[in-house]
Amino acid sequence: MHPSDRLEVTLAGMRFHARVGILGHEQVLPQPLAVDVTLRRAAGSTELLDYREVYRRTRDRFDRQPLDYLETIASDIAGSLLEIAGVASVRVAVRKPHVMLEGPLEYAEIVVEREHE
Repeated sequence: MHPSDRLEVTLAGMRFHARVGILGHEQVLPQPLAVDVTLRRAAGSTELLDYREVYRRTRDRFDRQPLDYLETIASDIAGSLLEIAGVASVRVAVRKPHVMLEGPLEYAEIVVEREHE
């Protein structure tokens, strides 16, 4: 690759089971969550973005349960991924398919986008 090439790495549809939410049953019963992350390499960087490291950092956030809000999960993952050498910005989407609402819903999604300041 040429150093001026714009490079993005995406891991889509990672799945985790977590006790997440503020309702009583959400703190006891694990529920599925889906996570997508996209990392953008810094301009001029030649660092390789290792999929294994991206996955490990994402998974590690789910090891600290119970979790409270999807916003916190996405923000924590974004912060961790920005620590990887050569990463300029990240986009983290966390989806929760089982949301207790009065009507049909495929999922609720929180997206956090962050870049180095």
